[in-house]
Amino acid sequence: MKSCAISLAALVAASAFADPNTMPLEEVASRIPHETSEETAARLSWWTEARFGMFIHFGLYAMPARHEWIRNYEEISNEDYEKYFERFDPDLFDAGEWARAAKAAGMKYVVLTTKHHEGFCMFDSKVTDYKITNTPFGRDLVAEFVEAVRAEGLKVGFYYSLLDWHHPDFTVDGLHPLRNGDVDKLNEGRDMARYRQYMKDQVTELLTNYGKIDIMWFDFSYPRNDKWGKGRDDWDSPGLLTLARTLQPGIIVDNRMDLNDVENGFDFMTPEQFKVTEWPTHNGRRHPWETCQTFSGSWGYFRDETSWKSDAQCLDLLISTVAHGGNLIMNVGPTARGEFDGRARERLDGYGRWMHANSRSIYGCTEAPEGFEAPEHSVLTYNPKTNRLYIHLFHYPAGQLGVKFGSRIAYAQFLHDGSEIQVKPMPDWQAKASDSTGYDSYLNFPVLKPAVEIPVIECYLK
Repeated sequence: MKSCAISLAALVAASAFADPNTMPLEEVASRIPHETSEETAARLSWWTEARFGMFIHFGLYAMPARHEWIRNYEEISNEDYEKYFERFDPDLFDAGEWARAAKAAGMKYVVLTTKHHEGFCMFDSKVTDYKITNTPFGRDLVAEFVEAVRAEGLKVGFYYSLLDWHHPDFTVDGLHPLRNGDVDKLNEGRDMARYRQYMKDQVTELLTNYGKIDIMWFDFSYPRNDKWGKGRDDWDSPGLLTLARTLQPGIIVDNRMDLNDVENGFDFMTPEQFKVTEWPTHNGRRHPWETCQTFSGSWGYFRDETSWKSDAQCLDLLISTVAHGGNLIMNVGPTARGEFDGRARERLDGYGRWMHANSRSIYGCTEAPEGFEAPEHSVLTYNPKTNRLYIHLFHYPAGQLGVKFGSRIAYAQFLHDGSEIQVKPMPDWQAKASDSTGYDSYLNFPVLKPAVEIPVIECYLK
């Protein structure tokens, strides 16, 4: 694969690091490349148009199949975790199937965990032996993933954990599996400076050996004022961010490196595992945002987990996210054999069926303009380029639906089949009888609900 050319001087500048405990905010900011808000918006334009992506959490934790944080939860040592490394062989893995499943679901980009907190690398890194090419599987899964995702016309993203519970220089802290041992003794000889260099070496590999990479997801800082946490000084977050942007100038980077208070310190906010009800802000400013969600209660494959969301709940997350100006990245945790399990495939199929006919209400859409109030039991999205408003019916009306913006609708139709929905002015007597609800019109609906999980009305605005 093609590599991205970069000068040695630029790499050295990106990797330079001052005393990790004394760097003032001004110096942190000065080390990060400046960009205007217009330049940032242009760089993110494909992403805000896409609105919908896939996360894939895959690693050794798929073998115990009881949560990706199993090492933390069960306080498992490197030695006891080794049995998974020695036997990891996802023999049914097919990168093409993963990519096709994402595309069929209507997703526009895919982000893969190249290294999760357990420290195991899914790529053929030259700076560690703890990698997939040293398992019975013996192949560079990241390389196959990148090629397959690009072949389907999707954008490529890498997740890279700042944490590493396997690396001998990563100091034991409050999230480490060995946190309840003799921490001072365990940390003797560990050196975070060496670990920082290890991360930079791996990020350099990821962003030079696999061609153009569109997204970099770093995860995550947890700063505290004692030995139990780690923040941006521990990772050299400015150096990592600058390195990523130097190696891949068009790349999009998340906000989990503890740089939220630094101008140009991140590209998008990342609310996790809750339904966002309004556009997130930071210091009074709206920022691009993406909520990361799971079909069930874990990110990695969890065999016995039962709290799986329904198709309707999954669609609600997508629609409501776009209605507040955000992106949704939905996670799949493949099995230890390397396949998406049946429950995940069912949910992806649910997305695909709905997106097949209703994707116009998602791609390129955002929150409705001021003055458009969503009717009862519905959610609005809006495409500013086409000037079309979309009413998502979470509860199907019994014949009619009152709206307060009917006078601004030139034409309305069901999106799934293009059949007309009549827009009628609200009669004076009915408006008065409705006790000043503010409705100026109503939409006429057929009695029977269409065979669509959540019907959508497409309104051409005047």
